[in-house]
Amino acid sequence: MMNPDGSEQSNLTQHPAHDLQAAWSPTGEQILFVSDREGTRDLYVMDADGANVQPVFKEKTHVWRTAPTWSPDSKQFAYQNVDWNFIEGGLYLGTFGKEDAEFIAKYGDPAWSPDGSVIAGSVAQGPGNRVMFINVRTRETEQPLPDEALLFQFDPSWSAAGDRLAFAGNKHPLPVILDRDLHRAWKDKQTIYIVNRDGTGLRQLVEEAGRHAEDPELSPDASEVLYTQGFAALFIFKVDVNSGIRTQLTHTGGDYGGDWFDPTYALPVSPQPDLLTTTWGELKKEEPDGRK
Repeated sequence: MMNPDGSEQSNLTQHPAHDLQAAWSPTGEQILFVSDREGTRDLYVMDADGANVQPVFKEKTHVWRTAPTWSPDSKQFAYQNVDWNFIEGGLYLGTFGKEDAEFIAKYGDPAWSPDGSVIAGSVAQGPGNRVMFINVRTRETEQPLPDEALLFQFDPSWSAAGDRLAFAGNKHPLPVILDRDLHRAWKDKQTIYIVNRDGTGLRQLVEEAGRHAEDPELSPDASEVLYTQGFAALFIFKVDVNSGIRTQLTHTGGDYGGDWFDPTYALPVSPQPDLLTTTWGELKKEEPDGRK
């Protein structure tokens, strides 16, 4: 956890495993994340201060459960199954407290809309990759951007109002020749875009800097976007949507992903609307060696 300017970083998980892809609950009371602490990547949930870590599923499978996203009412979640046997992969819908999950579509990178009506995801289509919307109730699909707008689109992220999305994209054709250097050069042209919910107003936010930008997360007020980029190592940056000013938030290397939480945008049904402020105040009192 850290302040929006990157200051006062506090470590929430202490396990030696890989803990990643943290996603705030809509009320800020819990964090859903991915860990391989039991041998394969799976979903876990913890309190906002890192306490009370629990697996979401007790039954383990051969697939990786990854890329979690909360439903607005905090009762359900969507995630991506990464199946190395290419059988059970895709977007799944789960309910907290239940072992069964429902297959939805062959999508990746799910992001649940703030109004709960659709889940955005990315899917291979034609010569590229598209961001698509799938209606949670009817399962009808919608493609917000036309095919010619951008060849490759990944990792959508919603604003709190649900009127804008940030995503990673690449406007260049994928090399046909199976050459590692050519594919690396193509990948390094991937960068960050923003678009309106209806597909209008597409804008590139980050220059193609010779190293691919990924994992965008749009701030609740849609004024800034977190993203990951690096050269010898990965770091977390943010970019101002209006000015284009970039700020590097982490400096140790190996830092990637991220998610915003702003109590201003928390759901009013939260029984503890001041939870995050209280939690963060307590965490900031902790010294690195555990002393108060």
